Amino acid sequence: MIRQAPLGVDTDNGASRIVSMSTPSLWRELFGFGLAISFSPLHIGLLLLLLVGPHPLRRGSWFVLAWLLTSAAAMGLLLSVGHGLLLTMEKGTDQRTGLDLLAAGGLLALGLNELLGNRQGSGPPGWTRRLDGFCALPLPLLLGLSTAVQVASPDDLFLYAKTAASLLEAGLNRPLEVASAGVFCLLTGTLLVLPLTALAVVGQERLLPLLQGSKAWLFDRAGIIVATISIGLAGYLGWQGIEGLQLG
Repeated sequence: MIRQAPLGVDTDNGASRIVSMSTPSLWRELFGFGLAISFSPLHIGLLLLLLVGPHPLRRGSWFVLAWLLTSAAAMGLLLSVGHGLLLTMEKGTDQRTGLDLLAAGGLLALGLNELLGNRQGSGPPGWTRRLDGFCALPLPLLLGLSTAVQVASPDDLFLYAKTAASLLEAGLNRPLEVASAGVFCLLTGTLLVLPLTALAVVGQERLLPLLQGSKAWLFDRAGIIVATISIGLAGYLGWQGIEGLQLG
């Protein structure tokens, strides 16, 4: 088997140099994909229920920490596999183009499914009616189920994989790559960290009406928001995949 040079290293004339993708482009992707992952209606709904229940700060903190650790583990695994297999993730390569098109197809299917479900007017998604039962579970079991759902979500897995591919393509040195992945993982928890921080600052009693109103708003509009985000990302990734096909 012919071994490729590690991604981002130019070995012409025996000299090695780092070839990085555009930094603004990389950070736009990290920011956009991180925020898209952070909008997980199921996890946000669970957190809001935890924050209006007993021991909100302790239970909510463990919940958010489990989310962040799962994100970090997923990114660490994907980056390790990418480096270990010496995958080439430059635009136009088979791996990069295939991932872009596969992710676009998966996100488009998710978005259309959410739109169709929303048009049927069946009310909030069925999972919203089961959240109270989840919140009543012992905290370790609840955290385990939350982690399982997080890593089993196809749309989130596509976005984690796409982010890892972008970091591999950027050709960053290892400390900068780790720091960038860490920032991305924090971004994936943005919409969980914000209400938890507000609770710590303001207190449960004063924040209770806002938490309950946010939960009702989220459940009523979860389908259409997920559909909008998914279809928008599908369009972006599909465009990148088509560009890759043209370059290839």
